[in-house]
Amino acid sequence: MTSILLGYDIGVMSGASLFIKENLKISDVQVEIMNGTLNLYSLIGSALAGRTSDWIGRRYTIVLAGTIFFIGALLMGFAPNYAFLMFGRFVAGVGVGYALMIAPVYTAEISPASFRGFLTSFPEVFVNIGILLGYVSNYAFSKLPIHLNWRIMLGVGAFPSVILAVGVLAMPESPRWLVMQGRLGDAKRVLQKTSESIEECQLRLDDIKEAAGIPKESNDDVVQVSKRSHGEGVWKELLLHPTPAVRHILIAALGIHFFEQSSGIDSVVLYSPRIFEKAGITSYDHKLLATVAVGVVKTICILVATVFLDKFGRRPLLLTSVAGMVFSLSCLGASLTIVDQQHGKIMWAIVLCITMVLLNVAFFSIGLGPITWVYSSEIFPLQLRAQGCSMGVAVNRVTSGVISMTFISLYKAITIGGAFFLYAGIAAVGWVFFYMLYPETQGRTLEDMEVLFGKYHKWREANALLQKAKQVDGDDKGQVH
Repeated sequence: MTSILLGYDIGVMSGASLFIKENLKISDVQVEIMNGTLNLYSLIGSALAGRTSDWIGRRYTIVLAGTIFFIGALLMGFAPNYAFLMFGRFVAGVGVGYALMIAPVYTAEISPASFRGFLTSFPEVFVNIGILLGYVSNYAFSKLPIHLNWRIMLGVGAFPSVILAVGVLAMPESPRWLVMQGRLGDAKRVLQKTSESIEECQLRLDDIKEAAGIPKESNDDVVQVSKRSHGEGVWKELLLHPTPAVRHILIAALGIHFFEQSSGIDSVVLYSPRIFEKAGITSYDHKLLATVAVGVVKTICILVATVFLDKFGRRPLLLTSVAGMVFSLSCLGASLTIVDQQHGKIMWAIVLCITMVLLNVAFFSIGLGPITWVYSSEIFPLQLRAQGCSMGVAVNRVTSGVISMTFISLYKAITIGGAFFLYAGIAAVGWVFFYMLYPETQGRTLEDMEVLFGKYHKWREANALLQKAKQVDGDDKGQVH
């Protein structure tokens, strides 16, 4: 639900902004600002979410996020003018930031290792369902009178947040948060519900206790914990004196968030009606329909990716995905350049443009999209996880904000073909970065991560060491029995 909220907002803006521009008589730059600022506002939410969730727990943070977004959606729907609309965007943005940061953390903390990749990539799946719903709502309400249609489009976004706030009350609190608060009894009950066997439950509990600095022997329902579990001192460990492993983890997490957005996915998703217009599709209806096709392809590919994440591992999917994006962005750049140069309609170039937009979205969704969230929520050590993830989300939102706020100005400056060549270049740099620095994390427990990282491009050796340790460990257990 948190992801549907964000996706719906991104998707619905691509069409609603066409009508808002006409109805409120605003300029292209104001449209860019309106589309892009949500990302910057969501930073405020993400920055607060790390501390809030360490303080009131992961569950109530989710309720809070839903409530804030609900208020924002209503304000946007009833906005009499541009300034009021922007205030609504501000409130909704803070809500989105909260939701974006807390959902992956909660999911990673509650799911067993065997399903973690599958479950942690859910945010990406549902962002896409949200985007698709946004596109569909554009198409559905576009026939209404212009002073009404965009208001309904934006106001409908309030519904998922109600479902969210009510639904969360039925969910258990994150076991890792409970342990950090010293509530071992509660944590064990949650783990029993979310593990496949009693043994697994006990193993997970011991791992979490160890990571939280609680001795394995202590089995009381409630134990005293050092006061650090509200997130104090974490920034020091992350930024000022990181161990080599933590530094590598930080570079990897921030890097993947940066490249996910800077390779231009938001421009494709937010401004697809404009790209299709540049390619020569002129009617409102056809533009919105072609855009719905983008949403459908994105959603299908994501579903494929979630199934393969724990099967093939993160690395092969990531590298294939980014390579495919470099190819499709370059072709898109080329075909848009050709359309730009010619004055008549060139059918094959239009078809190529649409194909490449769909292909780019497909490649993004099969790897880079979901893996960014899975990877960055699973590699941080327990004490640093909430803050580490919120830094990742911050990089993600800033980059996304910059991309979506500059796209119109960028293509006016260097042509629309040039803009996509630029994105292709960034994606190519990303490929090299991932190839060098990213260890495979599939099937590793969250507590193994610190061994894998810190070797930078020599991570394969660390992987071999872990395999050996696992075998030795297995043999020991065999002999004991």
